[in-house]
Amino acid sequence: MSDNAERVIVVGAGPVGLVAAACLGSAGIPVTVIETSDALPKDLRASTFHPPTLDMLDRFGLSRKLVARGLVCPKWQFRDRKEGVIAEFDLGRLEGETNHPYRLQCEQWKLTEHLREMFEASDAVELLYGVEGLSVEQSDDGVTLSVRHPDGSTGEMKARYLIACDGARSNVRKSLGIAFDGLTIPEIFLSMSTEFAFDEAIPDLAPIAYLTDPSEWAVLLRTPSLWRVLLPTDPGLTDAEIKAPEVMEARLQKLCPKPGAYDVVHATAYRVHQRVAASYVAGRVFLAGDSAHLNNPLGGMGMNGGIHDAVNLTDKLAAVWHGAPLETLGRYERQRRKVAIDTVQAQSLRNRAIMAENDPEARRAHHDDLRAIAADPERHKAYVMRSSMLQSLKELEEVA
Repeated sequence: MSDNAERVIVVGAGPVGLVAAACLGSAGIPVTVIETSDALPKDLRASTFHPPTLDMLDRFGLSRKLVARGLVCPKWQFRDRKEGVIAEFDLGRLEGETNHPYRLQCEQWKLTEHLREMFEASDAVELLYGVEGLSVEQSDDGVTLSVRHPDGSTGEMKARYLIACDGARSNVRKSLGIAFDGLTIPEIFLSMSTEFAFDEAIPDLAPIAYLTDPSEWAVLLRTPSLWRVLLPTDPGLTDAEIKAPEVMEARLQKLCPKPGAYDVVHATAYRVHQRVAASYVAGRVFLAGDSAHLNNPLGGMGMNGGIHDAVNLTDKLAAVWHGAPLETLGRYERQRRKVAIDTVQAQSLRNRAIMAENDPEARRAHHDDLRAIAADPERHKAYVMRSSMLQSLKELEEVA
């Protein structure tokens, strides 16, 4: 491990932390990334890449690699569990606004895998596994991070700046005393992955479908190898009760009856939070991704928003590294915190409200509005500009 303090430390080696490191490394800035796990995890978390995220990853030649390993989805739907398609949205209308007028379904670990390959081929980024960031202190010219090593011993790492990408329970954010206010959504979210081909059983099903229902909404997402099903669940149940094989089987059969049992490859149950940190910048320490904001997964904005944080932050931090005033980073907070509140939080909560609405008249109004938007070319484009996160990036330029 390098003892050089002339570097940036990135805490957390998920997609956000590694993109931040890649951006800094490409700008000639030494970076050390620490990761609590002993390897980059290959889990089934985020899988949706929005158009502007792919545009950002083009700078490293990574989008084409992800497209080769993913599933291109130019269209997505709102459906009713009984009535079928309510409205279908076509990202092809974004032609000219982006190099990637589609969503890409591709597991996030494939991105981290390609980023790690980049780092191994150069000396710009040092990646340390099994090292946990505990707390941070700072002075006028640098930061000191307390860490725990794989053998349980503790120590310190020094740097000029630090980026915290250490997730919802961020030790760095807590050590700085930054508030993380918001709410916890009442229901538990149950995610199940199966090889069953829902598109062969459900007429006109798009690879990404949000199913409204007064008693139990659902999300169906196709990945290159699996279909993922997301369902709301009673928070009074234990994890074992939620994931009992017979319970999951009954819920899947209710969603889409079929002969024989479902083969559930992976299942996880988790609580969902909507929170935004009170500050993204504390002197020489910066928050990005889940350490800065959390939202429900309805719309696929969590990982994408975090990557947008990383690119915005590191572009400004590179300027500061090369002589711009530290106050330049204040604009990062003003821009990205505004997006988290006005776009990501608002859109994900709106999606949940549409899907879970149980008042018949309100449901009809939501559905009629979605149909009208989809039928009107101008409103259709405006809707996919916002849902794909392109519009929020345009609006950032107005934030001083």
